[in-house]
Amino acid sequence: MQLYLLALNPTDSVTEGFLPAALRLGLAVTVLTDRPDAHRAVAADLEGEGGVGVEVLKCDVRDFRAVIARISAHRAPDAVFSNSDHLQTQTALAADYFGLPAKSWRAALRTKDKAEMRRRLAAAGADAVRSVELSPGQDPAAVSAAPGMPYPCVVKPREGVASEDVVLVEGPQELVRRCEEIQARRPGAALVVEEYLAGELYTLETLGDGRVRHVLGGFRTELSPPPYFVEERLTYVPVHPEPVVDQVLSQLDALGVGFGACHTEFVVHEGRARIIEVNYRAIGDQCDLLLTQLLDIPLFEHILRTHLGESLPPDLGVRTDVAARLDYPCADRAGILASGPGAADLEYGDVKLTYRPLRGIGERHELHRTNRDFLGVVRATGTDQELVDRAVAEFLAAQRWEITP
Repeated sequence: MQLYLLALNPTDSVTEGFLPAALRLGLAVTVLTDRPDAHRAVAADLEGEGGVGVEVLKCDVRDFRAVIARISAHRAPDAVFSNSDHLQTQTALAADYFGLPAKSWRAALRTKDKAEMRRRLAAAGADAVRSVELSPGQDPAAVSAAPGMPYPCVVKPREGVASEDVVLVEGPQELVRRCEEIQARRPGAALVVEEYLAGELYTLETLGDGRVRHVLGGFRTELSPPPYFVEERLTYVPVHPEPVVDQVLSQLDALGVGFGACHTEFVVHEGRARIIEVNYRAIGDQCDLLLTQLLDIPLFEHILRTHLGESLPPDLGVRTDVAARLDYPCADRAGILASGPGAADLEYGDVKLTYRPLRGIGERHELHRTNRDFLGVVRATGTDQELVDRAVAEFLAAQRWEITP
């Protein structure tokens, strides 16, 4: 069977998750990408481990017409799939063109476009968040003085990801300044200004086949100090309170979300769950790699099987007697990473801990206030949260990352 996987830059989710899973399923894999050289290096590594059938073709994957043309001129597809935030609508349109199982392109667009998501939720009576959209180049001064503009509020790119250029502002002058800064960096981007939603930040991870939807638990997320929103730590939550899950799923239903993997971020305040954003794909930053190990399920295979038209089992056999945590050591300034720990796989009693560096020694980076500042990722799993937390704390206390100008 032929799988087309659409991708931009290589990610851990693709290289360590979906590609190996596709090969285990015996699929012929064609990666369509605008960055073929990087993906060919990944494919070569997989084949060196015994994998076969990974093909890489150059394609303007941001244009669904180019994707359809590339597939149509090649081999007949059995599935068209992507785990990229930026490519869900294009993937859904291409899959639908060939009559294949797919997410609704309308739902993919609603979740990617944060202004449209707010409008859709409000129209459905699911949740109303005060927000204003700024078109590319629009003067933010007109918005900052608008009647009813809530402060504090959050400025974000309408179609952004990974907390890039997401910032909390306290008043009109700061709003104008922050918008102008983002517009200078992203001259073609529309922005959204919306009320700040107070509460504890969580995620909900779901997997559906269009008929049944499984909840895989979620994470409690700890952020950097304001005004930025960098995710620094995630602690696994096996089961959220049922009323909270019901509220989030109701909002996802209003958006039309229910096929394949979905990663939803939301806050809970006084029992009320309100969506921050919906990423209509599997959770990233190695959380998906942790989940497949933690829950003891073939998560990546399940996701791919839904796109091949297979039904999910009524019970995935997900473990709930588990505990886990991920920490992301972050750079606190621009510069060259002069030293840092290497990859490690350790055991602290019953706790299994993995560390993977995300930045090479000798690399220079600016400070982005996003996950691009991550120096590495610590993943720890076990059955007791206190022991997991202690293992991570001990590991981090023994490490040093040196950044020089």
